[in-house]
Formats: sequence, C-alpha cells, structure tokens
Amino acid sequence: MEHIFPWDFSVIPAKFLFFRDAALLTLEITTLGILTGLVLGLIAALGKISRNKVAQGVSSAYIFLIRGTPLLLQLFIIYYGLTTVVTIPPFPSAIIALGVHNGAYIAEIFRGSIQSIHYGQMEAARSLGMPRRKAMRRIILPQAFKRAVPSLGNQFIIALKDSSLASTIAVPELLLKGRQLGSSTFMYMEMLIIVAIWYLIMTSVLTIGVHRLEKRLRVSDRDQT
Repeated sequence: MEHIFPWDFSVIPAKFLFFRDAALLTLEITTLGILTGLVLGLIAALGKISRNKVAQGVSSAYIFLIRGTPLLLQLFIIYYGLTTVVTIPPFPSAIIALGVHNGAYIAEIFRGSIQSIHYGQMEAARSLGMPRRKAMRRIILPQAFKRAVPSLGNQFIIALKDSSLASTIAVPELLLKGRQLGSSTFMYMEMLIIVAIWYLIMTSVLTIGVHRLEKRLRVSDRDQT
C-alpha cells in the first residue's frame, strides 16, 4: 500500500504572504508593548534605587508581583477581570499587558546597568555642584542605556514571542491567523509552520539589528577614549 504523507508543504509558499498583515500587527503590538515597558521599567528602576522609601516599596512590589505571575494571567486580568470597572478592547489590552509585564524585567535591567556605573562618577558630578537628578540624567543614564542594550534586545525578542498570547483574546496576530487558516483549510501543520517561519524571520532580523547596534556603541566608546 502506498504511504500517503499527511502534510502538503507545497502550500507554504502560496500561503506565506497571507500572513503579512498579521505579522505587521504582531510587530506593532510588540513595539508598543516594549515602549510602554521601557517607560515603566525606567520609572520602576529609579524608584527602586531611590532614597525615598515609598518609591522603593512601590517599585519593589510592582517588580515582585509582575515577575511572580505569568503574562497570560496578567492579560486575562486586564481584559476579563477589569470588565466590571472598565472595558478595554483586545488590542490595547494586549499592549498594556505586554508593557506592564516587560516593564518589570526592564526595571531590573536598568537597575543593574545604573548600579554598574562607578559611584565615583556621581560623586564627581555632585562635587562640581550638579544636582543629583541632573547628574543622573546627563551622566549616569546615558552610560547605563549603552550597557543595557544587549539585555534590552533580548527582552524585545522575548516580547515578540510573548505577543502570541494576544491570540487568546482574539487579537488577529500571527498565531490566531495560523489557527484560523488551519481550521478553514484543515492544514494545521502547514499553517503553523508558516507562523514559525515568520517568527524566525522577525527574531533573526531583530538579533542582527541588536548586534549591529552593540558594535556601533563599542566603536563610539573607543572613539571617545
């Protein structure tokens, strides 16, 4: 009896571009989520290293709570749990959840980068009469951002893959598109492979971009010295 292969991979090139809009939406969710996370992360990092006990407590609680619970749960709380107070549509819910989740991890990245800058630089700035906030903004943070680039790049890639959870609340990103086409064509494996290829392309481009940015920053540091 002739063996029939269960999958038809010839449809992959034909259906590949059907996922373009979903891929762009995935990138949009990821980018907006990361930008939100950068803002929240920087605020939380500065709060955690602040001398203000209240700021320290709030920042530490935020980081502990978010890092200790799964992103899917946080997404459901925002989309389903808050409906008695406010109804948030799926797309902004995904961005908020991704931003809040990544903000906790980015806060630790920033905190580590800031604390890796030698304390003598802050003392030197203060001895010249520069206020602490100005010294932090003009001297410490620019160096900390440079040191944080590799970790931030990795976090961006993680966020890109985590954005697939938005499919659970009907955001038409890559994974939901793959499931819908798989259901309508009965070609689940083929559609999911296309989704995987799109993710591999996007993560590869991001990885290359981060590596090039790292090289540029290293070159600029050598030029300054």
